[in-house]
Amino acid sequence: MAPALLVSIDLANYAKPSQGLDVQALSFVGNVFVHVTPDTIDDALLYLQQSVGRYSTYLGVASLASLDQVISLIDAGAAKVFVTRKQLDELIGLNIEHDRLVLALPGNSKQEVIDCIADTDVDVYSHQVQDIELVEAWLKEYGTDRPDIFVSFASPDTDGVLRVSKLSGIPILPAESLTVDAKKEPGLMSVAKLIIANAKSDRPDGLLSTIVTDERGVALGLVYSSEESVAESLRTGRGVYQSRKRGLWYKGDSSGDIQELVSISLDCDNDCLRFVVRQKGRGFCHLGTPTCFGQYSGLSRLQQTLQSRKASAPEGSYTARLFNDPELLRAKILEEATELCDAKSKQEIAFEAADLLYFALTKCISEGVSLEDVERNLDAKSIKVKRRKGDAKPAFVAQPRPVTGVTNGAGTKGPVKEAAPIPKSTEDPAGLENSRIAMKRYITSKETPETVQAALKRPSQRSSEKIIAICNPIIEAIKTRGDAALLELTKKFDKAVSLTSPVLKAPFPESMMQLAPETIDAIDVSFENIRKFHAAQQDKPLVVETMPGVICSRFSRPIERVGLYVPGGTAVLPSTALMLGVPAMVAGCKKIVIASPPRADGSVTPEIVYAAHKVGAEAIVLAGGAQAVAALAYGTESVSKVDKILGPGNQFVTAAKMIVSNDTNAGVSIDMPAGPSEVLVVADASANPVFVASDLLSQAEHGVDSQVILIAVGLSSAQLTAIEDELHAQANALPRVDIVRGAIEHSITLVVDTLEEGMQLSNAYAPEHLILQLQDAESVVDMVQNAGSVFIGQWTPESVGDYSAGVNHSLPTFGYAKQYSGVNLGSYIKHITSSNLTKEGLRNVGPAVMELARVEELEAHRRAVSLRLGML
Repeated sequence: MAPALLVSIDLANYAKPSQGLDVQALSFVGNVFVHVTPDTIDDALLYLQQSVGRYSTYLGVASLASLDQVISLIDAGAAKVFVTRKQLDELIGLNIEHDRLVLALPGNSKQEVIDCIADTDVDVYSHQVQDIELVEAWLKEYGTDRPDIFVSFASPDTDGVLRVSKLSGIPILPAESLTVDAKKEPGLMSVAKLIIANAKSDRPDGLLSTIVTDERGVALGLVYSSEESVAESLRTGRGVYQSRKRGLWYKGDSSGDIQELVSISLDCDNDCLRFVVRQKGRGFCHLGTPTCFGQYSGLSRLQQTLQSRKASAPEGSYTARLFNDPELLRAKILEEATELCDAKSKQEIAFEAADLLYFALTKCISEGVSLEDVERNLDAKSIKVKRRKGDAKPAFVAQPRPVTGVTNGAGTKGPVKEAAPIPKSTEDPAGLENSRIAMKRYITSKETPETVQAALKRPSQRSSEKIIAICNPIIEAIKTRGDAALLELTKKFDKAVSLTSPVLKAPFPESMMQLAPETIDAIDVSFENIRKFHAAQQDKPLVVETMPGVICSRFSRPIERVGLYVPGGTAVLPSTALMLGVPAMVAGCKKIVIASPPRADGSVTPEIVYAAHKVGAEAIVLAGGAQAVAALAYGTESVSKVDKILGPGNQFVTAAKMIVSNDTNAGVSIDMPAGPSEVLVVADASANPVFVASDLLSQAEHGVDSQVILIAVGLSSAQLTAIEDELHAQANALPRVDIVRGAIEHSITLVVDTLEEGMQLSNAYAPEHLILQLQDAESVVDMVQNAGSVFIGQWTPESVGDYSAGVNHSLPTFGYAKQYSGVNLGSYIKHITSSNLTKEGLRNVGPAVMELARVEELEAHRRAVSLRLGML
């Protein structure tokens, strides 16, 4: 289906326009056009990642010299790319689907257009048109049996745009020239008028038949629309229709069953509108059913039931048990998947597939993932052009089939064996196609120092300038619009659509802290150990008499208000809430505010709520990313402003922390810069390969941007292979194996001859976590110059520091261990000094003070002493 129009946006400014369409209004149109340059390709890829399945994004890529970049954009989800003739020929040669390509015309003359259309079967783009009549002429000449024609205008106006639209040309218009509220912005073009420019009605009253569907495409009912009702729906973001008797009909005003507008479009014949909505309340029909055609069926009905069960599952019901027992749910998914694989008959396959879909959807709903989210992912995958081989992972290939009659290559019956390892390739840098999970090995005596240093470089981060450019408008939105902006950004980035307040205030309800007894015990043990270790860090006031009668002292006071950022991306992290909250409590901070991204349903994991309760937090801010940092730094109507922000996070969190700490108006400090998690293990021949591999993997599973380093001191090839075999085997048994693969791709083993060389390399790298698996590990601690935290000996895995030993796991990464300490009690206190002089003291020190003040020509300083001395 060809779109009614494309909205051209600038990625740097679209989130906060001064006039025209905002982000919500863009989604109603659903079709966005962006010019991509070599400088903005990262921004375009990020935008595609965030918007694929929600917007159709069309990209102008004529200025990109690299064909690989163009293909990456297509693969990332661009609906179509607008290309030059040279790019077009090359892409067609690579078998890119023709319907993903649009030829940008070199000129706008009639003959140039005719030649292009005659010579190609792809869509065509006429750029910056000035002569509307010429465009009309060749659109009329070619009629509708032609490729789609996209047109942008040198000076767009409603009349010219409508003339092109009515001939089935597709206008491309700047977002700032369009409006969904013509009364408020009368100088701009009405989106409603453009959407229905080609709409046809065979009714005497001119109303347009309108089918209303949900995001899955299920028909909810039939209504009618007019230009006025379409305009009102766009303005309000709701389902608004034209009643044949009562005029404008705001769906849900009387029943409460309102509709959130998702998008509006025309069908292929332009005689029916389609409204895509999110239906609230009982349903669309006045009879209280989801649709005017009765109840939902199939997966939609199952989803509705599961969502209802999650909100209020009957006690003792099987679905409630599945929601509350992740291990049971995991086991059932694996069981049903196996039974489906073994099913034979059509009836049996349908039966087992239905069971698997039930448990899979239960998993989705339990984590706030909807069928619409799944289908958007399917749509996104369907338009990828880069394909993997699709082989099964080794852990699954290695599993024997429970059925008989399978023969191996020799013709005898037996289990299917694991395929031989496949080397990594340029097309598969993370080794996702069944390759062996292995760190690259360097023998330092055979490499130059430059090669070794290059190998130790951390995984590349996105340009800090680009990250800061993304964060700045987010921070500004929080500063200027407070809670409203925080809710909008949480909905956008954390997909939490049901929040009405961005803050959960203490005391926290018991119902939000329902945990298994063993989980409570684990948190309590960790809490107490962390408390003991940090309480022991308290210092006594310092009093020194520097000379007779001159008393200098130093005493500590807690920072009054602290904000603690607890990530919530790929893992639930109550341990971070403890590591940040317990020392704040021990220090005596008066106000502790925790910020953590909510789940899709707006809730916080009960583990984090319980940890917040234990440390005496005032509130939990239900937000993540730069918006959460900004809310803590500046405060909003609901979020208390803090004096210091602590805690780890992704690149956007780190950038936002740096931005607000440099803003004197914010008056806030931070703990430290941060990067991806990392570990460095120093191991000699006494180290157990099983332990070494497990320690490396404990950090590799954090994220694909994590890095792990092994420094092997004097290990033989056989000993190194033993560690590598363990790494591969253990990694394939992990549920986060794909994340591990990505991290291991930029992780290395350095084989050194001496412990001294190994420790020099470790100190140069300055790891977040340093593990010493050495014969006499304790004696090596004196050689440690730079590290966030050290784990000594084979019985001290890094995991104990992450959770329960008592030391803090919020540590400097990315080499900052050379300058920063990890979070400790001192992170939450400030030291104040005092001086107390007697007359004798002033006589003793006064002459030195006056002389230095004279040298610096600060007469008032000198006189403040001399006047007192003159009165002694």
